[in-house]
Amino acid sequence: MAYLVLARKYRPQTFEEVVGQEHVTRTLKNAISGGRLAHAILFSGPRGTGKTTIARILAKAVNCESGPTPIPCNACRSCKDITAGRGVDVFEIDGASNNSVDQIRELRDNSRYMPAHSRYKIYIIDEVHMLSIAAFNALLKTLEEPPAHVLFFFATTEAHKIPITILSRCQRHDLKRIDIAAISQQMEALCRHEAVSISPGNLWTIARESGGSMRDALSLLDQILACRDGQVDDEYVMNLLGGMDRQVLFDLSEATFSRDISRTLAAIDTVYKNGQDLKRFYADLLMHFRHLMLIKMNARPDVLVDLSPNEIEILARQVEGVPITFIDQVFTLLFNAESSVRYAAQPRLAIEMVFFKIQQITPALPIDLLIERLDSLLHDPHLKPVSGIVEAQSGYGDAAIPPPAEGHRMSMADDPAVGPESAGNGAPGNPDGARPDDHGTGKETWLTIIALIAKTKPSIAAALSRSQLISVSEQAFTVRVRDNDYSMNLVKKNLPMIDAACRELAGRGIHVDFSSGDTDEKHATSAKQKADDIKQQLLNHPLVADAVEIFGGKIEEIKIR
Repeated sequence: MAYLVLARKYRPQTFEEVVGQEHVTRTLKNAISGGRLAHAILFSGPRGTGKTTIARILAKAVNCESGPTPIPCNACRSCKDITAGRGVDVFEIDGASNNSVDQIRELRDNSRYMPAHSRYKIYIIDEVHMLSIAAFNALLKTLEEPPAHVLFFFATTEAHKIPITILSRCQRHDLKRIDIAAISQQMEALCRHEAVSISPGNLWTIARESGGSMRDALSLLDQILACRDGQVDDEYVMNLLGGMDRQVLFDLSEATFSRDISRTLAAIDTVYKNGQDLKRFYADLLMHFRHLMLIKMNARPDVLVDLSPNEIEILARQVEGVPITFIDQVFTLLFNAESSVRYAAQPRLAIEMVFFKIQQITPALPIDLLIERLDSLLHDPHLKPVSGIVEAQSGYGDAAIPPPAEGHRMSMADDPAVGPESAGNGAPGNPDGARPDDHGTGKETWLTIIALIAKTKPSIAAALSRSQLISVSEQAFTVRVRDNDYSMNLVKKNLPMIDAACRELAGRGIHVDFSSGDTDEKHATSAKQKADDIKQQLLNHPLVADAVEIFGGKIEEIKIR
Protein backbone atom coordinates (compact mmCIF):
# COMPACT_ATOMS: atom_id res chain seq x y z
CA MET A 1 0.00 0.00 0.00
CA ALA A 2 1.32 3.46 -0.91
CA TYR A 3 2.41 5.72 1.93
CA LEU A 4 -0.19 8.31 2.91
CA VAL A 5 1.33 11.65 3.86
CA LEU A 6 0.48 13.13 7.24
CA ALA A 7 -1.56 15.98 5.73
CA ARG A 8 -3.96 13.44 4.19
CA LYS A 9 -3.75 10.78 6.86
CA TYR A 10 -4.72 13.18 9.65
CA ARG A 11 -7.07 15.45 7.70
CA PRO A 12 -9.86 16.64 10.05
CA GLN A 13 -13.15 14.78 9.65
CA THR A 14 -15.25 16.87 12.04
CA PHE A 15 -15.50 20.54 12.86
CA GLU A 16 -13.93 19.92 16.26
CA GLU A 17 -10.74 18.58 14.68
CA VAL A 18 -10.14 21.73 12.61
CA VAL A 19 -7.29 23.72 14.18
CA GLY A 20 -7.31 27.48 14.59
CA GLN A 21 -10.57 28.29 12.75
CA GLU A 22 -13.10 28.21 15.59
CA HIS A 23 -14.77 31.43 14.41
CA VAL A 24 -15.78 29.68 11.17
CA THR A 25 -16.64 26.22 12.47
CA ARG A 26 -18.77 27.59 15.32
CA THR A 27 -20.80 29.71 12.88
CA LEU A 28 -21.40 26.79 10.55
CA LYS A 29 -22.45 24.46 13.37
CA ASN A 30 -24.93 27.01 14.66
CA ALA A 31 -26.29 27.56 11.14
CA ILE A 32 -26.85 23.81 10.69
CA SER A 33 -28.50 23.47 14.11
CA GLY A 34 -30.77 26.45 13.46
CA GLY A 35 -31.63 25.49 9.88
CA ARG A 36 -30.12 28.71 8.51
CA LEU A 37 -27.40 27.36 6.23
CA ALA A 38 -26.83 29.50 3.12
CA HIS A 39 -27.08 27.90 -0.32
CA ALA A 40 -23.76 29.49 -1.45
CA ILE A 41 -20.76 29.78 0.88
CA LEU A 42 -17.31 31.18 0.08
CA PHE A 43 -14.25 30.18 2.13
CA SER A 44 -11.27 32.49 1.65
CA GLY A 45 -7.89 32.57 3.32
CA PRO A 46 -4.19 31.63 2.98
CA ARG A 47 -3.08 28.25 1.69
CA GLY A 48 -3.25 25.23 3.95
CA THR A 49 -5.59 26.75 6.52
CA GLY A 50 -8.55 24.37 6.00
CA LYS A 51 -10.82 25.85 3.32
CA THR A 52 -11.46 22.66 1.33
CA THR A 53 -11.41 20.56 4.49
CA ILE A 54 -14.20 22.61 6.08
CA ALA A 55 -16.19 22.45 2.81
CA ARG A 56 -15.97 18.63 2.86
CA ILE A 57 -16.96 18.43 6.52
CA LEU A 58 -19.90 20.73 5.80
CA ALA A 59 -20.95 18.51 2.88
CA LYS A 60 -20.91 15.47 5.19
CA ALA A 61 -22.83 17.36 7.88
CA VAL A 62 -25.73 18.25 5.56
CA ASN A 63 -25.85 14.87 3.76
CA CYS A 64 -25.30 12.64 6.78
CA GLU A 65 -28.08 10.04 7.17
CA SER A 66 -28.58 11.22 10.76
CA GLY A 67 -28.53 14.87 9.74
CA PRO A 68 -28.35 17.59 8.89
CA THR A 69 -26.19 17.61 11.99
CA PRO A 70 -23.26 19.69 13.27
CA ILE A 71 -21.39 16.43 13.98
CA PRO A 72 -21.35 14.02 11.01
CA CYS A 73 -21.28 10.36 11.98
CA ASN A 74 -18.52 9.39 9.50
CA ALA A 75 -20.10 5.90 9.47
CA CYS A 76 -22.98 6.17 7.03
CA ARG A 77 -22.68 5.62 3.28
CA SER A 78 -22.73 9.34 2.45
CA CYS A 79 -20.04 10.25 5.01
CA LYS A 80 -17.76 7.43 3.91
CA ASP A 81 -18.14 8.28 0.22
CA ILE A 82 -17.34 11.94 0.81
CA THR A 83 -14.33 11.07 2.99
CA ALA A 84 -13.02 8.72 0.30
CA GLY A 85 -13.69 11.28 -2.44
CA ARG A 86 -16.14 9.09 -4.36
CA GLY A 87 -19.44 10.69 -3.41
CA VAL A 88 -21.68 10.79 -6.48
CA ASP A 89 -23.62 13.77 -5.18
CA VAL A 90 -20.61 15.86 -4.11
CA PHE A 91 -18.62 17.29 -7.00
CA GLU A 92 -15.15 18.69 -6.26
CA ILE A 93 -14.14 20.90 -9.17
CA ASP A 94 -10.75 22.49 -9.78
CA GLY A 95 -11.43 26.07 -10.84
CA ALA A 96 -8.04 26.39 -12.53
CA SER A 97 -8.68 23.58 -15.05
CA ASN A 98 -12.46 23.92 -15.38
CA ASN A 99 -12.73 27.63 -15.93
CA SER A 100 -14.40 27.93 -19.32
CA VAL A 101 -17.95 29.06 -19.90
CA ASP A 102 -18.90 25.72 -21.51
CA GLN A 103 -17.91 23.76 -18.40
CA ILE A 104 -19.93 26.09 -16.18
CA ARG A 105 -22.93 25.75 -18.52
CA GLU A 106 -22.65 21.99 -18.18
CA LEU A 107 -22.56 22.34 -14.39
CA ARG A 108 -25.61 24.59 -14.53
CA ASP A 109 -27.55 22.13 -16.68
CA ASN A 110 -26.67 19.12 -14.49
CA SER A 111 -27.65 20.96 -11.31
CA ARG A 112 -31.32 20.68 -12.27
CA TYR A 113 -31.33 16.91 -11.70
CA MET A 114 -32.02 15.49 -8.25
CA PRO A 115 -29.17 13.87 -6.22
CA ALA A 116 -28.74 10.12 -6.57
CA HIS A 117 -29.19 9.10 -2.94
CA SER A 118 -28.18 12.09 -0.81
CA ARG A 119 -30.14 14.99 0.58
CA TYR A 120 -28.28 17.66 -1.42
CA LYS A 121 -26.25 17.87 -4.60
CA ILE A 122 -23.14 19.82 -3.59
CA TYR A 123 -20.59 21.59 -5.81
CA ILE A 124 -17.22 22.37 -4.19
CA ILE A 125 -15.20 24.63 -6.51
CA ASP A 126 -11.59 25.07 -5.38
CA GLU A 127 -9.64 28.19 -6.43
CA VAL A 128 -12.85 29.66 -7.76
CA HIS A 129 -11.13 32.96 -8.60
CA MET A 130 -9.53 31.18 -11.59
CA LEU A 131 -12.87 31.06 -13.46
CA SER A 132 -13.14 33.35 -16.46
CA ILE A 133 -15.44 36.36 -16.48
CA ALA A 134 -17.74 34.60 -18.95
CA ALA A 135 -17.87 31.55 -16.67
CA PHE A 136 -18.78 33.73 -13.68
CA ASN A 137 -21.52 35.41 -15.70
CA ALA A 138 -22.91 32.03 -16.73
CA LEU A 139 -23.10 31.04 -13.06
CA LEU A 140 -24.84 34.19 -11.82
CA LYS A 141 -28.48 33.20 -12.19
CA THR A 142 -28.03 29.66 -10.90
CA LEU A 143 -26.00 30.93 -7.95
CA GLU A 144 -28.67 33.45 -7.01
CA GLU A 145 -31.65 31.11 -7.27
CA PRO A 146 -30.41 27.50 -7.32
CA PRO A 147 -32.71 24.48 -7.10
CA ALA A 148 -33.67 23.56 -3.54
CA HIS A 149 -31.47 20.47 -3.62
CA VAL A 150 -28.24 22.28 -4.69
CA LEU A 151 -25.52 23.86 -2.52
CA PHE A 152 -22.39 25.70 -3.67
CA PHE A 153 -19.21 25.77 -1.58
CA PHE A 154 -16.36 27.89 -2.98
CA ALA A 155 -12.74 28.07 -1.80
CA THR A 156 -10.18 30.68 -2.82
CA THR A 157 -6.89 32.21 -1.73
CA GLU A 158 -7.56 35.45 -3.64
CA ALA A 159 -11.08 36.63 -2.92
CA HIS A 160 -10.35 40.08 -4.35
CA LYS A 161 -10.25 38.55 -7.86
CA ILE A 162 -13.82 37.33 -7.63
CA PRO A 163 -16.42 39.66 -9.22
CA ILE A 164 -18.54 41.58 -6.76
CA THR A 165 -21.66 40.13 -8.40
CA ILE A 166 -20.54 36.67 -7.24
CA LEU A 167 -19.46 37.84 -3.78
CA SER A 168 -22.83 39.47 -3.15
CA ARG A 169 -24.57 36.14 -3.72
CA CYS A 170 -22.38 34.20 -1.27
CA GLN A 171 -22.01 34.00 2.48
CA ARG A 172 -18.30 34.65 3.05
CA HIS A 173 -16.09 33.12 5.74
CA ASP A 174 -12.48 34.34 6.05
CA LEU A 175 -9.99 31.86 7.46
CA LYS A 176 -6.89 33.17 9.19
CA ARG A 177 -3.32 31.94 9.48
CA ILE A 178 -2.98 29.35 12.21
CA ASP A 179 -0.99 30.32 15.30
CA ILE A 180 2.47 28.82 15.62
CA ALA A 181 1.59 27.46 19.06
CA ALA A 182 -1.50 25.69 17.70
CA ILE A 183 0.46 24.15 14.82
CA SER A 184 3.20 23.02 17.19
CA GLN A 185 0.70 21.39 19.56
CA GLN A 186 -1.02 19.59 16.68
CA MET A 187 2.29 18.23 15.37
CA GLU A 188 3.28 17.12 18.85
CA ALA A 189 0.04 15.13 19.12
CA LEU A 190 0.64 13.55 15.70
CA CYS A 191 4.21 12.62 16.65
CA ARG A 192 2.96 10.82 19.74
CA HIS A 193 0.45 8.98 17.59
CA GLU A 194 3.18 8.04 15.11
CA ALA A 195 5.55 7.03 17.95
CA VAL A 196 8.35 9.33 16.82
CA SER A 197 10.54 11.53 19.01
CA ILE A 198 11.21 15.14 18.11
CA SER A 199 11.93 18.02 20.46
CA PRO A 200 9.40 20.85 21.07
CA GLY A 201 12.03 23.32 19.86
CA ASN A 202 12.24 21.61 16.49
CA LEU A 203 8.46 21.46 16.23
CA TRP A 204 8.36 25.19 16.93
CA THR A 205 10.94 25.79 14.18
CA ILE A 206 8.86 23.76 11.71
CA ALA A 207 5.71 25.67 12.67
CA ARG A 208 7.47 28.99 12.20
CA GLU A 209 8.70 27.95 8.74
CA SER A 210 5.18 26.95 7.71
CA GLY A 211 3.92 30.53 7.64
CA GLY A 212 0.64 29.72 9.41
CA SER A 213 -0.23 26.81 7.08
CA MET A 214 -1.03 23.47 8.69
CA ARG A 215 -0.52 21.61 5.41
CA ASP A 216 2.94 23.14 4.93
CA ALA A 217 3.88 22.27 8.50
CA LEU A 218 2.84 18.62 8.10
CA SER A 219 4.67 18.41 4.78
CA LEU A 220 7.88 19.65 6.43
CA LEU A 221 7.38 17.25 9.31
CA ASP A 222 6.92 14.41 6.80
CA GLN A 223 10.21 15.37 5.13
CA ILE A 224 12.09 15.39 8.42
CA LEU A 225 10.65 12.08 9.60
CA ALA A 226 11.45 10.47 6.25
CA CYS A 227 15.12 11.49 6.48
CA ARG A 228 15.67 10.95 10.17
CA ASP A 229 18.23 8.52 11.54
CA GLY A 230 17.72 8.25 15.27
CA GLN A 231 17.15 11.40 17.33
CA VAL A 232 16.40 14.56 15.35
CA ASP A 233 18.63 17.41 16.57
CA ASP A 234 18.39 21.13 15.95
CA GLU A 235 21.25 21.34 13.44
CA TYR A 236 19.75 18.55 11.38
CA VAL A 237 16.37 20.30 11.23
CA MET A 238 17.97 23.61 10.23
CA ASN A 239 20.05 22.04 7.48
CA LEU A 240 17.09 20.11 6.13
CA LEU A 241 14.77 23.11 6.08
CA GLY A 242 17.42 25.38 4.59
CA GLY A 243 16.90 27.81 7.43
CA MET A 244 19.32 29.44 9.80
CA ASP A 245 20.27 28.53 13.32
CA ARG A 246 18.71 31.24 15.47
CA GLN A 247 21.71 31.09 17.75
CA VAL A 248 23.51 33.14 15.10
CA LEU A 249 20.94 35.91 15.56
CA PHE A 250 21.35 35.77 19.33
CA ASP A 251 25.15 35.99 18.99
CA LEU A 252 24.87 38.87 16.55
CA SER A 253 22.59 40.99 18.74
CA GLU A 254 24.70 40.29 21.81
CA ALA A 255 27.86 41.34 19.92
CA THR A 256 26.10 44.51 18.73
CA PHE A 257 25.06 45.53 22.23
CA SER A 258 28.57 44.85 23.58
CA ARG A 259 30.14 46.81 20.69
CA ASP A 260 32.25 43.80 19.64
CA ILE A 261 32.73 44.20 15.89
CA SER A 262 34.90 41.06 15.66
CA ARG A 263 32.11 38.83 16.93
CA THR A 264 29.65 40.63 14.65
CA LEU A 265 31.73 39.96 11.55
CA ALA A 266 32.31 36.35 12.66
CA ALA A 267 28.55 35.76 12.88
CA ILE A 268 28.00 37.19 9.39
CA ASP A 269 30.87 35.03 8.11
CA THR A 270 29.25 31.93 9.61
CA VAL A 271 26.05 32.59 7.70
CA TYR A 272 28.01 33.20 4.49
CA LYS A 273 30.13 30.04 4.77
CA ASN A 274 27.08 27.90 5.46
CA GLY A 275 25.73 28.92 2.06
CA GLN A 276 22.58 30.47 3.45
CA ASP A 277 20.72 33.22 1.62
CA LEU A 278 22.10 36.48 3.03
CA LYS A 279 19.02 38.45 1.99
CA ARG A 280 16.76 36.07 3.84
CA PHE A 281 19.17 36.25 6.77
CA TYR A 282 18.83 40.05 6.78
CA ALA A 283 15.03 39.77 6.81
CA ASP A 284 15.28 37.43 9.82
CA LEU A 285 17.68 39.90 11.43
CA LEU A 286 15.16 42.72 11.08
CA MET A 287 12.46 40.62 12.74
CA HIS A 288 14.94 39.66 15.46
CA PHE A 289 15.60 43.30 16.39
CA ARG A 290 11.88 44.01 16.16
CA HIS A 291 11.34 41.34 18.80
CA LEU A 292 14.13 42.85 20.93
CA MET A 293 12.43 46.24 20.71
CA LEU A 294 9.03 44.82 21.64
CA ILE A 295 10.43 42.90 24.60
CA LYS A 296 12.22 46.02 25.86
CA MET A 297 8.91 47.90 25.61
CA ASN A 298 7.14 45.16 27.63
CA ALA A 299 4.79 44.34 24.74
CA ARG A 300 1.93 41.91 25.22
CA PRO A 301 2.74 38.22 24.64
CA ASP A 302 0.25 37.97 21.75
CA VAL A 303 2.49 40.16 19.55
CA LEU A 304 5.41 37.76 20.12
CA VAL A 305 3.70 34.63 18.83
CA ASP A 306 6.66 33.86 16.54
CA LEU A 307 8.89 33.23 19.54
CA SER A 308 9.02 30.24 21.81
CA PRO A 309 9.05 30.83 25.59
CA ASN A 310 12.73 29.89 25.70
CA GLU A 311 13.60 32.45 23.01
CA ILE A 312 11.65 35.17 24.78
CA GLU A 313 13.65 34.46 27.93
CA ILE A 314 16.95 34.69 26.04
CA LEU A 315 16.02 37.98 24.38
CA ALA A 316 14.83 39.44 27.68
CA ARG A 317 18.26 38.74 29.19
CA GLN A 318 19.97 40.39 26.19
CA VAL A 319 18.05 43.68 26.39
CA GLU A 320 18.40 43.93 30.15
CA GLY A 321 20.50 47.01 30.86
CA VAL A 322 20.51 48.15 27.21
CA PRO A 323 18.85 51.59 26.73
CA ILE A 324 15.75 51.44 24.57
CA THR A 325 17.04 54.45 22.64
CA PHE A 326 20.10 52.48 21.53
CA ILE A 327 17.99 49.51 20.41
CA ASP A 328 15.83 51.95 18.47
CA GLN A 329 18.91 53.48 16.82
CA VAL A 330 20.17 50.05 15.71
CA PHE A 331 16.73 48.93 14.49
CA THR A 332 16.28 52.18 12.54
CA LEU A 333 19.64 51.80 10.80
CA LEU A 334 18.92 48.18 9.90
CA PHE A 335 15.47 49.04 8.55
CA ASN A 336 16.70 52.00 6.49
CA ALA A 337 19.35 49.82 4.85
CA GLU A 338 16.93 47.01 3.96
CA SER A 339 16.45 48.07 0.35
CA SER A 340 20.21 48.51 -0.12
CA VAL A 341 20.86 44.95 1.06
CA ARG A 342 17.98 43.53 -0.97
CA TYR A 343 19.26 44.95 -4.26
CA ALA A 344 23.00 44.74 -3.54
CA ALA A 345 25.18 42.70 -5.90
CA GLN A 346 27.31 41.75 -2.85
CA PRO A 347 24.90 41.52 0.08
CA ARG A 348 27.61 40.41 2.50
CA LEU A 349 29.47 43.71 2.07
CA ALA A 350 26.22 45.65 2.34
CA ILE A 351 25.37 43.95 5.65
CA GLU A 352 28.87 44.55 7.02
CA MET A 353 28.67 48.24 6.07
CA VAL A 354 25.46 48.55 8.10
CA PHE A 355 27.17 47.16 11.18
CA PHE A 356 30.17 49.44 10.62
CA LYS A 357 27.73 52.37 10.89
CA ILE A 358 26.12 50.83 13.96
CA GLN A 359 29.55 50.52 15.57
CA GLN A 360 30.11 54.27 15.15
CA ILE A 361 26.84 55.56 16.61
CA THR A 362 26.81 57.01 20.09
CA PRO A 363 24.07 55.61 22.34
CA ALA A 364 21.45 58.33 22.78
CA LEU A 365 20.23 59.42 26.18
CA PRO A 366 16.66 58.68 27.28
CA ILE A 367 14.33 61.52 26.31
CA ASP A 368 13.38 62.47 29.89
CA LEU A 369 17.03 62.67 30.93
CA LEU A 370 17.88 64.57 27.76
CA ILE A 371 15.20 67.19 28.43
CA GLU A 372 16.41 67.56 32.00
CA ARG A 373 20.00 68.14 30.88
CA LEU A 374 18.97 70.53 28.10
CA ASP A 375 17.13 72.54 30.72
CA SER A 376 20.33 72.69 32.77
CA LEU A 377 22.05 74.47 29.88
CA LEU A 378 20.15 77.62 30.87
CA HIS A 379 22.20 77.71 34.06
CA ASP A 380 25.56 76.79 32.47
CA PRO A 381 28.09 79.43 33.64
CA HIS A 382 30.14 78.91 30.47
CA LEU A 383 27.24 80.06 28.27
CA LYS A 384 26.43 83.47 29.75
CA PRO A 385 24.48 85.73 27.37
CA VAL A 386 26.39 88.63 25.80
CA SER A 387 25.28 92.05 27.01
CA GLY A 388 23.53 94.08 24.36
CA ILE A 389 22.65 91.16 22.06
CA VAL A 390 18.98 91.13 21.31
CA GLU A 391 18.80 88.15 18.98
CA ALA A 392 21.05 86.15 16.71
CA GLN A 393 19.71 83.90 13.99
CA SER A 394 21.90 81.09 12.77
CA GLY A 395 22.71 80.93 9.11
CA TYR A 396 21.65 84.46 8.12
CA GLY A 397 24.44 86.66 9.47
CA ASP A 398 22.24 89.50 10.73
CA ALA A 399 24.36 91.86 12.81
CA ALA A 400 23.31 92.22 16.40
CA ILE A 401 22.15 95.63 17.57
CA PRO A 402 24.72 97.25 19.89
CA PRO A 403 23.78 99.56 22.75
CA PRO A 404 23.91 103.27 21.87
CA ALA A 405 27.28 104.89 22.45
CA GLU A 406 27.63 107.50 25.12
CA GLY A 407 26.47 110.91 23.88
CA HIS A 408 24.78 109.39 20.83
CA ARG A 409 21.44 110.96 19.94
CA MET A 410 18.83 108.19 19.98
CA SER A 411 15.81 108.63 17.75
CA MET A 412 13.04 106.41 16.42
CA ALA A 413 15.26 105.60 13.46
CA ASP A 414 17.77 103.92 15.84
CA ASP A 415 15.11 101.71 17.36
CA PRO A 416 15.42 98.24 15.79
CA ALA A 417 11.76 97.62 16.52
CA VAL A 418 10.77 100.60 14.37
CA GLY A 419 13.20 100.30 11.46
CA PRO A 420 14.17 102.78 8.79
CA GLU A 421 10.60 103.06 7.52
CA SER A 422 9.56 104.74 10.77
CA ALA A 423 12.56 107.08 10.95
CA GLY A 424 12.37 110.85 10.76
CA ASN A 425 9.34 111.37 12.89
CA GLY A 426 11.03 113.26 15.68
CA ALA A 427 10.26 112.63 19.34
CA PRO A 428 9.40 115.05 22.13
CA GLY A 429 12.51 116.48 23.68
CA ASN A 430 14.60 116.05 20.52
CA PRO A 431 17.71 118.26 20.80
CA ASP A 432 17.16 119.45 17.24
CA GLY A 433 13.73 120.81 18.15
CA ALA A 434 11.65 118.40 16.11
CA ARG A 435 8.01 119.29 16.33
CA PRO A 436 5.47 116.76 17.60
CA ASP A 437 3.17 117.51 14.65
CA ASP A 438 5.95 116.38 12.28
CA HIS A 439 5.40 112.76 13.25
CA GLY A 440 3.84 111.95 9.92
CA THR A 441 4.45 115.01 7.71
CA GLY A 442 8.27 115.11 8.10
CA LYS A 443 8.77 111.61 6.79
CA GLU A 444 6.23 112.07 4.03
CA THR A 445 7.85 115.36 2.96
CA TRP A 446 11.30 113.75 2.84
CA LEU A 447 10.00 110.91 0.68
CA THR A 448 8.33 113.47 -1.62
CA ILE A 449 11.62 115.32 -2.00
CA ILE A 450 13.43 112.09 -2.93
CA ALA A 451 10.71 111.26 -5.47
CA LEU A 452 11.01 114.69 -7.14
CA ILE A 453 14.81 114.48 -7.29
CA ALA A 454 14.50 111.02 -8.85
CA LYS A 455 12.79 112.52 -11.91
CA THR A 456 15.96 114.37 -12.92
CA LYS A 457 18.73 112.79 -10.84
CA PRO A 458 17.84 109.11 -10.22
CA SER A 459 21.34 108.20 -8.97
CA ILE A 460 21.22 110.90 -6.30
CA ALA A 461 17.71 109.86 -5.29
CA ALA A 462 18.88 106.25 -4.95
CA ALA A 463 21.70 107.31 -2.63
CA LEU A 464 19.28 109.38 -0.54
CA SER A 465 16.79 106.50 -0.34
CA ARG A 466 19.49 104.37 1.29
CA SER A 467 20.24 107.06 3.84
CA GLN A 468 18.81 107.23 7.35
CA LEU A 469 16.52 110.10 8.33
CA ILE A 470 17.54 110.93 11.87
CA SER A 471 15.21 113.81 12.74
CA VAL A 472 13.17 116.66 11.34
CA SER A 473 13.27 120.15 12.89
CA GLU A 474 11.99 123.57 11.86
CA GLN A 475 15.38 124.42 10.38
CA ALA A 476 16.55 121.23 8.63
CA PHE A 477 16.29 117.57 7.82
CA THR A 478 19.04 115.58 9.59
CA VAL A 479 20.20 112.67 7.44
CA ARG A 480 22.96 110.10 7.96
CA VAL A 481 24.68 108.74 4.84
CA ARG A 482 27.14 105.89 5.28
CA ASP A 483 26.10 103.33 2.68
CA ASN A 484 29.45 103.34 0.83
CA ASP A 485 32.06 105.77 -0.47
CA TYR A 486 30.30 106.19 -3.80
CA SER A 487 27.01 107.25 -2.20
CA MET A 488 28.73 109.57 0.27
CA ASN A 489 30.74 111.28 -2.48
CA LEU A 490 27.68 111.59 -4.70
CA VAL A 491 25.65 113.29 -1.93
CA LYS A 492 28.57 115.58 -0.98
CA LYS A 493 29.04 116.66 -4.60
CA ASN A 494 25.36 117.48 -5.06
CA LEU A 495 24.64 118.76 -1.57
CA PRO A 496 23.84 122.38 -2.73
CA MET A 497 21.23 121.07 -5.18
CA ILE A 498 19.71 118.81 -2.50
CA ASP A 499 19.63 121.66 0.02
CA ALA A 500 17.93 123.96 -2.54
CA ALA A 501 15.29 121.33 -3.28
CA CYS A 502 14.57 120.88 0.43
CA ARG A 503 14.20 124.62 1.02
CA GLU A 504 12.00 125.05 -2.04
CA LEU A 505 9.67 122.16 -1.23
CA ALA A 506 9.71 122.07 2.60
CA GLY A 507 11.13 125.40 3.74
CA ARG A 508 13.95 123.57 5.50
CA GLY A 509 17.58 122.98 4.75
CA ILE A 510 19.40 119.68 5.12
CA HIS A 511 22.15 118.56 7.48
CA VAL A 512 24.00 115.42 6.37
CA ASP A 513 26.06 113.28 8.76
CA PHE A 514 28.84 111.64 6.75
CA SER A 515 30.42 109.80 9.71
CA SER A 516 31.52 106.30 8.75
CA GLY A 517 30.20 104.76 11.94
CA ASP A 518 33.38 102.80 12.58
CA THR A 519 32.72 102.67 16.31
CA ASP A 520 29.19 101.31 15.86
CA GLU A 521 30.34 98.82 13.27
CA LYS A 522 33.08 97.57 15.59
CA HIS A 523 30.45 97.17 18.31
CA ALA A 524 28.22 95.21 15.95
CA THR A 525 31.08 93.07 14.68
CA SER A 526 32.25 92.25 18.19
CA ALA A 527 28.74 91.44 19.37
CA LYS A 528 28.10 89.24 16.33
CA GLN A 529 31.38 87.39 16.91
CA LYS A 530 30.42 86.70 20.52
CA ALA A 531 26.99 85.50 19.40
CA ASP A 532 28.56 83.19 16.81
CA ASP A 533 30.89 81.77 19.47
CA ILE A 534 27.94 80.97 21.74
CA LYS A 535 26.00 79.40 18.87
CA GLN A 536 28.98 77.22 18.01
CA GLN A 537 29.27 76.07 21.63
CA LEU A 538 25.60 75.10 21.62
CA LEU A 539 25.85 73.28 18.31
CA ASN A 540 28.86 71.28 19.54
CA HIS A 541 27.29 70.43 22.89
CA PRO A 542 26.69 66.62 23.17
CA LEU A 543 23.21 67.10 24.65
CA VAL A 544 22.13 69.15 21.66
CA ALA A 545 23.57 66.52 19.31
CA ASP A 546 21.63 63.80 21.17
CA ALA A 547 18.41 65.80 20.91
CA VAL A 548 18.83 66.27 17.17
CA GLU A 549 19.53 62.57 16.65
CA ILE A 550 16.67 61.30 18.83
CA PHE A 551 14.03 63.53 17.27
CA GLY A 552 15.49 63.28 13.77
CA GLY A 553 15.45 67.06 13.34
CA LYS A 554 17.75 69.92 12.48
CA ILE A 555 18.56 73.24 14.11
CA GLU A 556 16.69 76.00 12.31
CA GLU A 557 17.32 78.95 14.61
CA ILE A 558 19.26 79.88 17.74
CA LYS A 559 18.05 82.80 19.82
CA ILE A 560 20.30 84.38 22.44
CA ARG A 561 18.56 86.73 24.84
